[in-house]
Amino acid sequence: MHPSDIGKSYDLLAQKWLEPRTDGLAQFKRAVQFVPNGKFALDVGCGCNPRFIDLLGEHGFQVEGIDVSNEMLRLAKQNRPEISFHLQDICTWDLPRRYDFISAWDSTWHLPLGQQKPVLAKLCDGLAPGGVIIFTTGGLDEPSEKSDSSMGPPVHYSVLGIPDTLQLLTEFGCVCRHLEFDQYPEKHLYIIAQKAGRDAPANF
Repeated sequence: MHPSDIGKSYDLLAQKWLEPRTDGLAQFKRAVQFVPNGKFALDVGCGCNPRFIDLLGEHGFQVEGIDVSNEMLRLAKQNRPEISFHLQDICTWDLPRRYDFISAWDSTWHLPLGQQKPVLAKLCDGLAPGGVIIFTTGGLDEPSEKSDSSMGPPVHYSVLGIPDTLQLLTEFGCVCRHLEFDQYPEKHLYIIAQKAGRDAPANF
């Protein structure tokens, strides 16, 4: 599926995502510890639920959001009019600056498999020195992709697999700081990685 088709599917699901949610917040709190003095943050696939944008704002970040769904962003702007939101396809969008924190929670795994590597490269390149990225992927060992309608509208998923993802993070100048199956036995995997240029907190 093309990202624009994913956007149309999520247009139909947007109201559901307005419900109060706490998933991902603990993981974000872990990630922001690696960049305590960050200024700029970007939430990729931000959707309409403000929990991540609010948390990042509480930690002093100036946050922007990007999403491919018109309806998701309409609701997001309605809820948080002070935030800069971009209706864009992350595959083709040029990041306007480098960010200290980039998140892609349950979003970039909807891209076509052929776009996974270039988008990961773009996001890593979009980090300032010492910047942190947190993203989710499927905890598989090899590349894979599928489409299904389990949520109603058709949605596409693809993953590079853990070995290739970790190899690419290194290739793109980032170090994996945390990797966890946070919904085990489901294969929901999140990764925190940090751009070279700043040491991780020395609290071991």
